[in-house]
Amino acid sequence: MTLEVSQQRRSVKLEEGWKSFLELEFEKNYMKSLREFLAAEKKKGKVIFPKGENIFRSFDLAPFQDVKVVILGQDPYHGDGQAHGLCFSVEKGVTPPPSLQNIYKEIERDLRIKNSLEGDLSSWAKQGLLLLNSVLTVERNHAASHAGQGWETFTDKVIEVLSEEKENLVFLLWGNYAKTKGKKINRKKHLVLESSHPSPLSFYRGFLGSSHFSKTNEYLKAQGKNEINWCVASS
Repeated sequence: MTLEVSQQRRSVKLEEGWKSFLELEFEKNYMKSLREFLAAEKKKGKVIFPKGENIFRSFDLAPFQDVKVVILGQDPYHGDGQAHGLCFSVEKGVTPPPSLQNIYKEIERDLRIKNSLEGDLSSWAKQGLLLLNSVLTVERNHAASHAGQGWETFTDKVIEVLSEEKENLVFLLWGNYAKTKGKKINRKKHLVLESSHPSPLSFYRGFLGSSHFSKTNEYLKAQGKNEINWCVASS
C-alpha cells in the first residue's frame, strides 16, 4: 500500500513539495490506526478504491508549488472503474457521474464551453487545481465506508498548510460538507467561493448560476496567474 511508511520519513511516497509539509503526519497515531484499518479491510477480502498507487494522485498531479485552485469533495466514487484519486473525476472511458455532468452544465452556461463525455479531470489537476476528497479511500459499493477512520484529520492538515503557506488561492466549496471543511481557511488571504453541491438533489439550489468558473479565472488573472482551461478534451 502507498501508506506503508518506514522509520525513515523519506520513504513516504508523496510529491516532494507536499512531503516537506505533510511527512510528519505519517508518523502520528491517527495515521498508524488508519494504516491498520486499511490492512485489516484488505485482509478480509474487501475491495478498496482507488488503487493504492492512486490514493495520493491529486498531490502528484498538482505539486504544492503549482497549486492555485482547490476543489473539495467528500469521498471517492465507490463503483468499479471510477475512482482514481481526483474528486469528481473518473477513469478515462467512464461516463461522467451525475454530479460531474452538472459541473459541465454550469461550465457551459458560465463560459460557453461544451465539454465532452470524458470524465477524467487530470487536465485540470495538471494546471494547478487540487481535486481533494476529504476521505481518500472507500470500500467498493459502500459510500462513506471509510469516513471517521483518520483521513479527515490528514486532509484538514492539507487545507491548513495551503491556507497558511500560500497566498491568493481559490477554494471552491460545494455543499454543506465542503463548507464545514473549509471553515479554517484564511479568507483574508484567499478567495473562497461557496454554493450548493452539484448533485442532482441540490444543483438548482445555488450551484447552477454560481459562475464559479469565470469568477475563478477572473481572480487568477487579477493575481497575474494563468487561468484554468476548463475544457476537458475527449480521449
